Amino acid sequence: MPLSEGALETPAWTYRYDIGAESEPLNRAVPVETPINFVYGGVPYAVMVATPADLEDFAFGFSLTEGVIETAADVRAIEMEPGAKGIVVRVALKGDSLRAHLARSRAIAGRTGCGLCGIDDLANLPVVRKLPARASVDPSAISRSLRALERAQPLNESTRAVHAAGWFTLAGELVALREDVGRHNALDKLIGALARAGATPDNGFFVITSRCSFEMVAKAAWFGASTLVSISAPTSLAIQRARDCGMTIIGVARADHAFLFTTAEDQARGGLAA
Repeated sequence: MPLSEGALETPAWTYRYDIGAESEPLNRAVPVETPINFVYGGVPYAVMVATPADLEDFAFGFSLTEGVIETAADVRAIEMEPGAKGIVVRVALKGDSLRAHLARSRAIAGRTGCGLCGIDDLANLPVVRKLPARASVDPSAISRSLRALERAQPLNESTRAVHAAGWFTLAGELVALREDVGRHNALDKLIGALARAGATPDNGFFVITSRCSFEMVAKAAWFGASTLVSISAPTSLAIQRARDCGMTIIGVARADHAFLFTTAEDQARGGLAA
């Protein structure tokens, strides 16, 4: 039975290593995964597997970080078309944006959300977006954001199987959070929500519950965030991209310490590394 658009209940048997499965099942919540087909100007663009919640935010964020649009104002309308195989999200673009999108050559065979998969030539790697210098985040704000993040994931609380991305003020207060089965989908949804609300990147930072991989840095940089905090560790390519664009990466973030992997300013290093 459905619990919400993001979760449903399914029977599950407690499985003990000494005696095996118990005879009576329990109801457990599991996250919903649905194919989401993005269509622009009547032309299919990509199919993503995602949690079918906050899909308008997802459409805006995905369109922005994919480079289909430059601002949220480029979108004229969004229509959802549920079907037996998934959900078709039809994004109507304004005239100039639609013409530019249809005329743009795409040197990829398909999208997976990883930021690189589908690119057929290393010459087509995403261009580095250099970030302006911004105020560094105080270590105490990182600690506050992690505590707030724990309390703000209802879907993960019920399923224990989804990722979250949150945007916090420089004081560590939660502004917005989105959840999804895909780490990059959660961040796209959050970026879409922030763009629709007219939020600016100079007064906050991102916190993600997943590993800090290349595409997470690329998406955060697209929004203009200069600090990205991750519960898990960054990859080598993520660190390199963060250094190239001037982003501070704080990883393996725990209640009492974290590791500072990159920084835009050397003086920001104090107190964050363990």
